Amino acid sequence: MRPLPLPDPGTPPLSSAARLLTWQAWRQRDVLTKAIVAGSVSLMASAASPLLLGGAVDSGLAAGFGSELLVWCGWMLVAAVTIVVSGVFSHTYDVENWLRASFSFTTLVGQKATRSGHAVTKKLPTGEVVAAVANDALRAGDMFAMTGRFVGGVLAYVAAAGYLLWQDLTLGLVVALGIPVVGGVLALLVRPLQRRQQTHRESVGRLTALGSDTVAGLRILRGIGGEDVFSGRYARQSQEVRRRGVRVAGVQSVLDGLQVLLPGLLGALVLWLGARAVVRGDLTAGELVTFYGYTAFLAWPVQMATQMLQMTTNALVSARKILGVLRVTEATPQADAPAAAPPSGSDLVDHASGLTLRPGRVAALVCPDPDVAAVVATRLGRFDDEAESGTPVTLGGVPLAALDKEALRHRVVVSEATGHLFSGILGEELDARGRATEAELTAAILAADAQDVLDSLPGGLAGELPEKGRSLSGGQRQRVALARALLTDPEILVLVEPTSAVDAHTEARIAERVAAARRGRTTLVVTASPLVLDHVDDVVLLSPEGSVVTTGTHADLLARGDDAGTRYRAVVGRSLADGHDTLEGATR
Repeated sequence: MRPLPLPDPGTPPLSSAARLLTWQAWRQRDVLTKAIVAGSVSLMASAASPLLLGGAVDSGLAAGFGSELLVWCGWMLVAAVTIVVSGVFSHTYDVENWLRASFSFTTLVGQKATRSGHAVTKKLPTGEVVAAVANDALRAGDMFAMTGRFVGGVLAYVAAAGYLLWQDLTLGLVVALGIPVVGGVLALLVRPLQRRQQTHRESVGRLTALGSDTVAGLRILRGIGGEDVFSGRYARQSQEVRRRGVRVAGVQSVLDGLQVLLPGLLGALVLWLGARAVVRGDLTAGELVTFYGYTAFLAWPVQMATQMLQMTTNALVSARKILGVLRVTEATPQADAPAAAPPSGSDLVDHASGLTLRPGRVAALVCPDPDVAAVVATRLGRFDDEAESGTPVTLGGVPLAALDKEALRHRVVVSEATGHLFSGILGEELDARGRATEAELTAAILAADAQDVLDSLPGGLAGELPEKGRSLSGGQRQRVALARALLTDPEILVLVEPTSAVDAHTEARIAERVAAARRGRTTLVVTASPLVLDHVDDVVLLSPEGSVVTTGTHADLLARGDDAGTRYRAVVGRSLADGHDTLEGATR
């Protein structure tokens, strides 16, 4: 078995669910072929068993216990061994088919969700995306797991039906045609089952989305006393899922019951007709055993065909849900033919605002409206092409949208104000690119003044960080996110309000250390804090509308007597007053 998941899930067609499933089948044609061969050998050996048993019965009745009977028994042993050995391989390949398909669809959805950015949540509820990974990918894989046995069952059915028709036309027609009729009756229930499964699947997606939203906003709900209201909504949707699940189970139970009843009635009919044929002398006792054995056996391939039909139906429904995610237009799609990468040390320019980041300089972005400055800064990382509004951001004169996106993510890193933390080992979660040494990890933690986080976790860097870093304070989470950003060591680093959640003493230490750590490399810090502005090379003042007003050092802008200086002092003065209040509070 190849290591799973595969490193490259491929580029799937998005035209239809059937096309998507066919494409995946072709991608894993090697293991599908093995499953079909193993399943066919196993089912053909099983199909030979009634014939061998009938021959042994006739031989025993005619000649008693002797060499001829032993030969028949020997062939039966060969068939049994073949069934066991091929069954082991068949099961192995079936599982591999299921894993290969399920993991491929899971990887496709996961990659699409990560590459689409906020575009996927704008089009689909979060629950739909989660359900596509947790449910739909697995259901689509079920069809691939059944393929080998289904094809083997079809071959076995054709071979057994041919023998029965050759042996006795009337009785053969009853068996060969009766079982497909039974299968057709059962298939009539598949469409209503599909409709009910579809509505049940949609209600489960809504329940998952509602649960995700409620858990994410639990703190807010507690603050406004809305827990009971939202838990009531969840309970009502849960009951709706239960009701629709019961409707699905109702059709499914009828289908399961008929799968037992109808083949049983057919078997009784064959036994009655066969016994009359034996009395007339048209069949031997052994041939009657063979006919009855095939009646029981052929119900198995029909059951497989019914299961395959159900699984294919489920797979088509699930594939449509997967396509719903895969068809989302990415917020930052990869260029079809990426332009040549500009050399290291190129200017990063936001033409909409007029901001230019000069190579090797540590700059700060100041604006009366912090949200406007944050929008400009995040635009530098190409998180959303729509945000550019037709005016591109360029690196070395090349629009970011024309560059290879993966290479761009390594060259330009934007760390937002509220960094998301992941659960896991602290050292591993800090080292997002998997290349930092312990000394580099320690240096980044020191620069971000996050030593207290390191000390608070048993095991230090080997300590376990809980989900979203919930055991940490807001300031600690912000400093851990800052350390992670520093460890990426990009050519251009953009930090959005990296010290907004810390006190003045901590902010002063972080400002000095980060400036020292990034000295000589292009860095932009969105902040209006004088404690940070004192340590940068350049300060860029933005207007409330998001365009560059002026550029200079912090000291020069404070000393200027023109309108730009007045506007700058107004912004920085507010931060200075806020910082003074914070400092006094920390002192008290």
